Amino acid sequence: MKMEIVSAEELRKEVEAEIKPADTEILVIQKQAQQNTNEIMALDLEKMAEKRMILKSIDEFAMDTLQNSARKNSLLQTTVGKLSKGGEDGSVVSNSLADLHREIKDLDPSSLDFAKEGVLGKLFNPIRRYFEKYNKADNVIKDIIVSLDKGKATLKNDNTTLDIEEDNLREMTKKLNMELALGLAMDEQIAEQIERAKIKGEDEEKIRFVTEEILFPLRQRIMDMQQMVVVNHQGIVAMEVIKRNNKELIRGVDRAKTVTVTALRTAVMVASALYNQKIVLRKIELLNETTSNIISSTSRMLKEQGAAIQKQATEATVSPEILKQAFNDAISALEDISTFKQQALPRMQETITQFRELAATGEREIARLEQV
Repeated sequence: MKMEIVSAEELRKEVEAEIKPADTEILVIQKQAQQNTNEIMALDLEKMAEKRMILKSIDEFAMDTLQNSARKNSLLQTTVGKLSKGGEDGSVVSNSLADLHREIKDLDPSSLDFAKEGVLGKLFNPIRRYFEKYNKADNVIKDIIVSLDKGKATLKNDNTTLDIEEDNLREMTKKLNMELALGLAMDEQIAEQIERAKIKGEDEEKIRFVTEEILFPLRQRIMDMQQMVVVNHQGIVAMEVIKRNNKELIRGVDRAKTVTVTALRTAVMVASALYNQKIVLRKIELLNETTSNIISSTSRMLKEQGAAIQKQATEATVSPEILKQAFNDAISALEDISTFKQQALPRMQETITQFRELAATGEREIARLEQV
């Protein structure tokens, strides 16, 4: 069985679809952009107060959202980096699963001869020794299960933290997308108004002012907003990847526990049944021998009865193959989990690395803007 891992590109498309403005919001944005453009084009260059107000609105456009996004990405870079260590080889869950794998392999009965007889079979009873071995490993396995439960709780707490951070970043990105849509609409309408003004031969100084002092910085801000949206998308995708991988690990822990406990209970049942039945059968054999020597007249009846008892006892014996199959299933389950972690870790590391690079780029751009 293979665990499916959703690609970062698929997650990115999903995020973009969820946080883009709705059609009704686009209509409102277009209306607001038209109103802002009309105010800009109606500007009287002789009125300094109006010029300062418009220039200030362009300078401050979306700056709060950009700066908040930069701060949020800086915090998330640290948070996600810490949480992602849960997927490294040194984590509680990883070590516990590896320990559990070793214990189950050590208890694998496939190499034992449950029907071993002769002098060595009497001195070194394989069933009894296997049962003693299980008793020694029982406390170790219980400790491993406790460790897995702690690791599972940590993963759940990590996902709760990531849910909160992701919701905040999604809301911030949605707001940024709204402002970006407004900026793009204004850019398009201002550019059209400038072309119309040139065709009509309107005031060249005013055309120059709108082009250089309004349209140019507006486009710079739009580029910064587009870049920050990409950075935010990467942050959301990084958190979503970690969350989904954590969920798979949680399911893996539950599955490992269930299969392992079932296999161990089967081991106790089969080992105990085989051992106890062997003792009972031996006592029956001794009784039959003694009785045959004393009561010769009933030898035929005892022979038939002994055969019936032997047949019944044989049919009641639990097959060792049940135990072997249970352990093979448990080992297979743990190997599936190990395969999944090996596949998931490089993807997680790649996603976090991309996020760190994009976040750093976003921070440099914001820092540059704040210095202008």
